[in-house]
Amino acid sequence: MTSAPRPRPGEDPQAPLVPGGVLAVDAGNSKTDVALVAADGTVLGAARGGGFQPPIVGVGAAVDAVARIVERAAANAGFPGYPSGAGAGRPLAEHTSACLANADLPVEEEQLEAAVHERGWARSTHVANDTFAILRAGVDAPKGVAVVCGAGINCVGMLPDGRTARFPALGKISGDWGGGSGLAEEALWHAARAEDGRGGPTALATTLPAHFGLASMYALIEALHLETIPAARKYELTPVLFATSDLGDPVARSILDQQADEIVALATVALGRLDLLDEEADVVLGGGVMAARNPYLMDALTDRLTVRAPKARAHVVTAPPVLGAALLGLDRIGAPPEAHLALRAHYA
Repeated sequence: MTSAPRPRPGEDPQAPLVPGGVLAVDAGNSKTDVALVAADGTVLGAARGGGFQPPIVGVGAAVDAVARIVERAAANAGFPGYPSGAGAGRPLAEHTSACLANADLPVEEEQLEAAVHERGWARSTHVANDTFAILRAGVDAPKGVAVVCGAGINCVGMLPDGRTARFPALGKISGDWGGGSGLAEEALWHAARAEDGRGGPTALATTLPAHFGLASMYALIEALHLETIPAARKYELTPVLFATSDLGDPVARSILDQQADEIVALATVALGRLDLLDEEADVVLGGGVMAARNPYLMDALTDRLTVRAPKARAHVVTAPPVLGAALLGLDRIGAPPEAHLALRAHYA
């Protein structure tokens, strides 16, 4: 067993191993990234692991999974065996900035913050929904709005004074529509009705089943119902919807119009709550649906946003969300602008 190093004369045994540093965590449903960042913005160590799903495995087990990734990041930063080996009993950093999936309500953030802080990774801890990491990664200062359109849809906003805007983002019960799951469901609905005569014609009735090598919507409906095609594969239909729209199909385009309406509604409400509708402000777009940059959807979104928030600047974020979590941490500890620039340069 490796024993913990003895503190040097005058050294605080509880001092962080990285003085003034930040432990950044971006934990999504499918993957978790951890970075240990020095006070000057240098990334000392990083690691990646699986998704963060407390509703499925429980809060304790979910944080346990993050702990294993933190340990690998610490080892990569030169602290092997942490927390029981070198550096035992000492925090890694001054502050933990954790942006976590499934932290959708303030009460969930509080519960997760307590569980993370209990691990002793840093002297202070702040937990926020993972959408805040995407927002901070996409703006030069903690000011603006982000709409994340991935499997689902969510929106948050922030100001330098700490004020935020947010939505529960719990699906239909909280008024949400869209994202990859919603788009696939809508496309299937229209395609099914086109084939059986209840709805108007659309090429989706052909392109959706053809994606799975099937000849009809009836065959696709049967396959999804009997789970010979797993339900999770419905997400594959969003790119098919995009391709069908690119061919000029009116129904496919009407679905994308609805998605553009929803994104702009979220963004403008958040901008209004933060008194940013009449100011120049960033609207950061994240998630797989936005990353696809479908021309029709992007044009529809831009046109609508220009009408409702003429000074807003919409752009798709390309930086990894863990950068945003780390920047939020540097904001919290009052790091100088040079540290922020150094951190951004690392992830450029």
